Amino acid sequence: MTTKLMGQKVQRVEDQRFLRGLGRYVDDVNVENDATMLHAAVLRSPHAHARILAIDVDAVLDIEGVHAVWTHEDLTGPMAEPLPLLIPHPALTHGRTQYALAKDEVNYVGEAIAFVVADDRYIAEDAVGLIRVDYELLPPVVGVDAARAATSLVHEDVPGNVGARLEQNVGDAPAAIAAAPHTLVLDLTIERSACMPMEGRGTVARWEPDLNRLQMWTSTQSSTGVRAAVAVKLGLDLGQVDVITPDVGGGFGVKINHPWPEELLVPMAARALGKTVKFTEDRREHFISSAHERGQVQHIEVGFDDDGRLLGLDVEFWHDHGAYTPYGLIVPIITSTQLLGPYKPQNYRVVFESLYTNTVMVTPYRGAGRPQGCYAMERTMDAIAKYLGKDRADVRAVNFIQPDEFPYDQGLIFQDGRELEYDSGDYPASLVKIKELVGWDEFPAFQAEMAAQGRRVGIGLACYVEGTGVGPYEGAHVHIETSGKVKVATGLTTQGQGHATVFAQLVADELGCSFEDVEVVTGDTRRMPYAVGTFASRAAVMSGSAIHLAAKRAKEKALTIAADALEADPSDLQIVDGVVSVKGSPGTSIDLGTVSVLSNPLRYAFDEASKAATQFSVGDPGKPPVPEDEEPGLEGRDFYSPERATFASGMHAVIVETDPETAEIRILKYAVVHDCGHLINPMIVEGQIHGGVAQGVGGALYERMAYDESGQLLNASFMDFLMPYVTEIPDGIDIDHLETPSPLNPLGIKGAGEAGVIPSAAVFAAAIEDAEGIDITAMPISPSELYSLRQSQGQEHSA
Repeated sequence: MTTKLMGQKVQRVEDQRFLRGLGRYVDDVNVENDATMLHAAVLRSPHAHARILAIDVDAVLDIEGVHAVWTHEDLTGPMAEPLPLLIPHPALTHGRTQYALAKDEVNYVGEAIAFVVADDRYIAEDAVGLIRVDYELLPPVVGVDAARAATSLVHEDVPGNVGARLEQNVGDAPAAIAAAPHTLVLDLTIERSACMPMEGRGTVARWEPDLNRLQMWTSTQSSTGVRAAVAVKLGLDLGQVDVITPDVGGGFGVKINHPWPEELLVPMAARALGKTVKFTEDRREHFISSAHERGQVQHIEVGFDDDGRLLGLDVEFWHDHGAYTPYGLIVPIITSTQLLGPYKPQNYRVVFESLYTNTVMVTPYRGAGRPQGCYAMERTMDAIAKYLGKDRADVRAVNFIQPDEFPYDQGLIFQDGRELEYDSGDYPASLVKIKELVGWDEFPAFQAEMAAQGRRVGIGLACYVEGTGVGPYEGAHVHIETSGKVKVATGLTTQGQGHATVFAQLVADELGCSFEDVEVVTGDTRRMPYAVGTFASRAAVMSGSAIHLAAKRAKEKALTIAADALEADPSDLQIVDGVVSVKGSPGTSIDLGTVSVLSNPLRYAFDEASKAATQFSVGDPGKPPVPEDEEPGLEGRDFYSPERATFASGMHAVIVETDPETAEIRILKYAVVHDCGHLINPMIVEGQIHGGVAQGVGGALYERMAYDESGQLLNASFMDFLMPYVTEIPDGIDIDHLETPSPLNPLGIKGAGEAGVIPSAAVFAAAIEDAEGIDITAMPISPSELYSLRQSQGQEHSA
């Protein structure tokens, strides 16, 4: 009997290929070993804010090996217009996007100005260095404070540098706070950081004149989105554009933004020159021209009772969205709504301003606004507990939404335009688990013991809720070959999540076939032209549900055809290990490969197997070979479109030690409790959590984008931008799972991809504050900053 794979720790099928160096990324693409493939390089602005007075490319045109150079004045039609504003919003009253190549003005260091195509990248880079640009320097706006002051403007037609202002209210928070027995005010900051995937952006394109169509390979999180953008900008029909996403060496959000200028310029050049063209971003380019995230300044006012129960919460924050807003207001909207976490403030007001600065634009980075919201809410909970002298866990507990209150409507509008309604959860049970996992109740004794030895240790706790599986839809196609192999296609892309494994598990379970017989393809518009993309922890929920439904359709068809062949009723049949048999009579059977043969009535026989489907071998002469409302082939196709997001949740706890002399921060223990509904593959979920925690450690203790006042990024290399090594990541992360199934999809699952990173800033701030006894209000925090805080808050370090 086939073992059900849902919930099993099935080994990832992808790993052997990657471990053996057989991954195939965009830079590995060499179309049909094309020796004439051309390479592109980009001239980028060295200034954060300047007017372009003139561009001189004459010195480039005569260089041997240079095929073409473009500036904005060479672009025509839609290519000369600004790039798309992907997600418009009524509150985004002053949305601005850049041009594929800068027109008249540059607004951040790294903005594309000219595009050169040559025989190889060396010639292209040399040519870029010969282009001369005359600039009139303009005053740069760097950071939230400068943007709010609005002494200078990033865009002269955007008053006060304010791209958007959005307010949401539930009840009357200001009145509730004014009437509350206790109130607190907090001012917090969280600095800008970035994704830093191992593989930067890259695009290869080939124009096929005989077929009048374009073929592209690009490192993206939305192959169908890139396809649509390229079609619009190049004046092509969707059917003329194929976009293939090969292996992607990390995305984390930066590659959900599309189209990047190079994703338009490369196919434009390929069509114009009649040759394959490749662009591969280098690391410095990624630092200065790919998206960043995180930077916010937050002001919080809260009213509460003697038990720490929230009576009113009023939050105002300022979000630095950089020079442009291609991805709309998604990040600050998520901050403003997911800030509430597992709690139910009786009155809530949130207002944010999204501000322009002369820095790299901001689009989602793993967590996408949730780390900032969690930081605001959890720091508030810690402050309430400290004020009242209560246990931090107890203050959280009195504010939890209870299990019998689901579905719970928070009264807000979420990032997908739908109500912020939590579908399921059990937050008190998660709190019990995390306290046991980290040793919460035993920690005071441990802290006292360490203090007696002159050591400083602290413990932190942070809770979060994550909206996952947002729409609008994803689809799937499941095709059973005559060999019995099962080919599965879904349109979203893969960046290391284990899709080939978990999706195969779902298909094997539903079809009753062997797991090893299932092959999964993602991110190829030739196989699945309709899709949305990989973001917001949505792949398992969206494509997983669609694949499950498509496999169910294929199974129904297989049973119908097999029933005819076996002269049985479909309800009496079962599929086990790829064989359809009569229940209780396994000898009366037919394998799925043969059923696939029978599903396609043939005129011609190509092998022994196909003889069974030819006109003199099968079928009722009184009926059409293909029944009405049916199609040839053994396959299923379906789409899943949810009414709203499903909400995962979790709690993290960490114990840290701070060195009394150097202020170095060391992690002693890290614990996670996570609830993403039914688990498809616990091992893969735990891997996602491990990766998220590692990224969260970096964001809390090391990583930041350091701009100077002129808008120059000072740490645009891995020599200067600190990332944690394995030595800085906890040796073991203790993980426990809670499973509260979602009622919104057929599998009862919720997303898991971003969970590990969401509470990091909050939980480390709490632990360091507990160890040091000083207020932590800005993250990330380095040893030198902690040392300075000790001095400024009057605490002398001692051995």
